[in-house]
Formats: sequence, C-alpha cells, structure tokens
Amino acid sequence: MSPGPLWISSLMPTELPATAGLRGQSIVIDGLTVRYGSFTAVDRLSLSVGEGELFGFLGPNGAGKSTTIRVLIGASRPTSGRVEIAGHSLPRDFAKVKPLFGYVPDSENHMEEFSGRENLVLFAKLYDVPLAEVDRALGRLELSEAADLPVRAYSKGMRKKLLIAREILHQPRILYLDEPTANLDRHSTEVVRKLLRELTARGTTVFLTTHDMEEVEQICDRVAILCKGKLIACDTPVNFMTRHAERKVLAQYEQSGQVLREELDLDDDRQRERLANIIRHEACVRLHSQEFQFEDVFLKLTGQIYT
Repeated sequence: MSPGPLWISSLMPTELPATAGLRGQSIVIDGLTVRYGSFTAVDRLSLSVGEGELFGFLGPNGAGKSTTIRVLIGASRPTSGRVEIAGHSLPRDFAKVKPLFGYVPDSENHMEEFSGRENLVLFAKLYDVPLAEVDRALGRLELSEAADLPVRAYSKGMRKKLLIAREILHQPRILYLDEPTANLDRHSTEVVRKLLRELTARGTTVFLTTHDMEEVEQICDRVAILCKGKLIACDTPVNFMTRHAERKVLAQYEQSGQVLREELDLDDDRQRERLANIIRHEACVRLHSQEFQFEDVFLKLTGQIYT
C-alpha cells in the first residue's frame, strides 16, 4: 500500500488558525519572478486577493499558473519578489502559513485501500480537528453514502470531491483549487460551486485555476489572466466583458425567395446604416444580438500575446 502523500508532514499544522475578525488582503504578490535556469516561468507578477474573495487565476497551458501556486503553498521558492499570506512572508514564515490554507491539486493522492471516511479521519487527526467534521465534510460533498467504500471503488468525480472534503476539514482561511470541477457531472459541479460560495460568504479566500469559462462567469468575483508568465489583465468578469464586448447583431432577411444572414457591427457607422436599410427595405425575419462571453475575452487577450 502506498504510504500516502509525500507532503503530509510538511502541511501538518503547528496550531489551528482563528478566522474571526480577519480583514484585509489574504494574498499579496509583489514582483514575483520564478526562473528555472534561463527559462522564466513567472515574470514580475503583482496582484492581491482579499479575504472572502473568490479569485480566478487563468491562463493557457504553460502560462505560469501552477508555478505561482507552488510558491503560494510553499512547494517552490521564488527567484525574486515578495509574497505574503495573511500578513506572513513566504518562504520565511511558512511554519505560520501552513495551517492557514488547504490545497486541492489537479491530481489525486488518496490512500486507495482506505475508505473515504478513513482518508478524512487520518487528516482530521493530523489537523487535530473534531472527528465530527469528517461526517460534516462528507455530507457537504454528497459523499455520505459512499463514505465506507474503499477509494479505489470511487469514480473520478467522487475522488475529486473527496479531495475537496479533505481540504476543508480544518476550515482554512485560504483554499487553493486546481480545476475543482474537472471530471464532475453537472449536479456535482453545482454542489462544489455552491460550497465555494458558502465558504467565501464566511470569509474564506478561494483561489482557483480553471479552464471552464462558464465557471469563471458564474462564481468568480475577480479574474487574473496570465500568459507567458506575465499578468496581462485583472478585473471582474462583468467588467472584462463590458470593456471588450463587440456590439454585433445577426440579421436574417428574405431576398428573392432566399433567407440571407448578415453579421453587423454596431460600432461601425456604415454597418449601422446597413442594418437600418435591412429593417426599412428588406423582409426582416429575425434580429439577434450576438452574446459576448468571457471565453471570447480570454481568447482575445491571450491571442494578442501569442500573435
């Protein structure tokens, strides 16, 4: 049997954090640079995340997201720059930081032969939290009925939910998640999203990476977009879409017995006039505004970097 996650000992807390009354910035990153030889994985990254904020950290593959998270959880050292977690400096104060966060990786590291409950009991004892929290966490992730089955019998989605259950046992101030709803069906996805909203409402900072742009629109308070190690934009999803939206209308009309379609840009004077002519002179069948989604913003901004 596998001895379990190699990083268990490094994450064992020295004391449990008090969460009541904490205000301000949970995460402050100032000029963070991480280099591997001649390769720069993260290039002078600066951003801050407030307590109780649900923060999305996005970027194409290889953008530097995983490297940044590795620094935040103390698994990698920065080449330069300043990182503070709840007012504590990393890596200097890691012993004070490690009780404050939970980390849900994109790959699982469960004890396969143990049941879901036994996996959580082990971590509850490491964190010195009441065993009642195990049943509570299982219930919140809808795993109660499968709690006594060995993890090897779990589906991919159940395994992901068990990871999340494990990392909320000690009620962390900050929860880092890498693709939290990957491999989940629609119902389980909503269960996880609802949980994340509840956590932030109670003051937990949630810092997540995802490739699900619908998820970004639905639950993130703010979003940072990283590309080639550099921060290229940071704002709310609504502000992103408002600022980058292209005002377009799809017009369908009849002409000589055929139904024709034209996409018209409302910010172009000539195309606005063309739309007016269609409405006045053609047998207009349908007008449909083109919905602009966050995915369009993401592709537009990252595409500018790669071209």
